[in-house]
Amino acid sequence: GFVGPAVESATPGARAATLASSRGGTDSSLAICRVLNGMWQTSGGWGRIDRADAVDAMLAYADAGLSTFDMADHYGPAEDLYGMFINKVRRERPPEMLEEVRGLTKWVPPPVKMTRSFVEENINRSRKRMDVAALDMLQFHWWDYANPGYLDALKHITDLKEEGKIKTVALTNFDTERLQIILENGIPIVSNQVQHSIVDMRPQKKMAELCELTGVKLITYGTVMGGLLSEKFLDTNINIPFAGPPLNTPSLQKYKRVSSL
Repeated sequence: GFVGPAVESATPGARAATLASSRGGTDSSLAICRVLNGMWQTSGGWGRIDRADAVDAMLAYADAGLSTFDMADHYGPAEDLYGMFINKVRRERPPEMLEEVRGLTKWVPPPVKMTRSFVEENINRSRKRMDVAALDMLQFHWWDYANPGYLDALKHITDLKEEGKIKTVALTNFDTERLQIILENGIPIVSNQVQHSIVDMRPQKKMAELCELTGVKLITYGTVMGGLLSEKFLDTNINIPFAGPPLNTPSLQKYKRVSSL
């Protein structure tokens, strides 16, 4: 059920994986790279983003065969950067590359009443920023499980998919219990993006079992813990201040906390 990590850099030649669902009365599928280019680093905590340089870097990844980009509505200018990038692909690359490029985004709304108009307004905003007629994938997250409004939101999202504004519907950071409820409501979920590494193997318990039974894929992030699982930090006790390289990005700081749990 695992697709692969969403990472900041990787080697060329990532094979394609297909995410698919036949729930809700219609089939939907999307071929993506097994290694995704994560765009959390555009959200502000890594410093100023030069948009032209960022787009050029995205183009270099796509040229190397790493043509799937993972972003969110709240990752700073990530969706806008994708819109700039995809237009550059349209102008400067052959049509075959355009067919291979994928833009996966996320919607993380406040837990307010999920009306059709509210959901559609937010989806349209992402479509406009990314400059696409249909989102390749919308990954949905919900902060408050005590509020069942996530089902209303997902039903509206599914309707928008049927209308051609979204190609595939997915989740991010949902737990196993809620994933099962969502599937039982006929929502055509193709994947759930969750944290997974040799330090944090929680998805291999109940979540992986449910995904095996239902065909939902897991897209994993934090696989190299923002770089903590690299030669740079080899033999370093990260719990001792100033004992090694600085933990100077939000991801390094986050995964230090994970490693301390």
